[in-house]
Amino acid sequence: MVSAFVALDGVSHAYGARGGSGGTLAVDGLTISVNVGEFCAVVGPSGCGKSTLMKLATGLQFPFKGTVRIAGQVISQPVKIAGMAFQAPTLLPWRTTLDNLLLPLEIVEPHRSEIRRRKADYVARAEQLLTSVGLQGQGSKFPWELSGGMQQRTSLCRALIHEPQLLMLDEPFAALDAFTREELWCVIRDLHAARKITVILVTHDLREAVFLADRVFVMSARPGRVLVERPIELPRPRDLDVTFTPGFQDIVSELRSHIVRARQ
Repeated sequence: MVSAFVALDGVSHAYGARGGSGGTLAVDGLTISVNVGEFCAVVGPSGCGKSTLMKLATGLQFPFKGTVRIAGQVISQPVKIAGMAFQAPTLLPWRTTLDNLLLPLEIVEPHRSEIRRRKADYVARAEQLLTSVGLQGQGSKFPWELSGGMQQRTSLCRALIHEPQLLMLDEPFAALDAFTREELWCVIRDLHAARKITVILVTHDLREAVFLADRVFVMSARPGRVLVERPIELPRPRDLDVTFTPGFQDIVSELRSHIVRARQ
């Protein structure tokens, strides 16, 4: 049996307590496994610990009980093989789009030690990423010259520039209008298909979860744990037209009913 690439086993985490226990439990007995190359989504009521899961899986927080493993290794420090994108693009306004993309390479080893020597290679990689998300020729523009959707595309590229094995997405499209959001669904769908990267998406949008994911985890109200694990067996590649089909809408309705029960 192949072990999971991302594995949270019986994890409990609390805020506002010494030693991690006591305080306010964010997640309790949380168990999730994600395989190499899989796209999983996590949904649930507000405050259920979805963002805590993201922090635990990237080594930004550590549980007081249970274990977190990435690629078979117990996590004891921030995970270097992960890239992250959030609801707010958080681009540095004084840096061009291209320079914002290069920022992780100035921080993460081994790229940090090589960026001066390999600057041309890294710039070419950044420009290729921009082209892949429809931003060809936009590298010289500053964030304030880009639309919200273009800024979020840039944020996705920045999360991928150091070629991570794991991509963590924390509601990255929530602040966008419906049409831009759906465009970016297709962007991340295509990036996942091309790069075979492992992806964990946290979202409140059930249509987004069903369209993108291989499996959807439904979490309980706080303290969060997995209530339901729902495989999404819709064939790939998926076009937006699938979102109007009865089968798709039935899955969304089913997930919504689980969340309604989780809130009670």
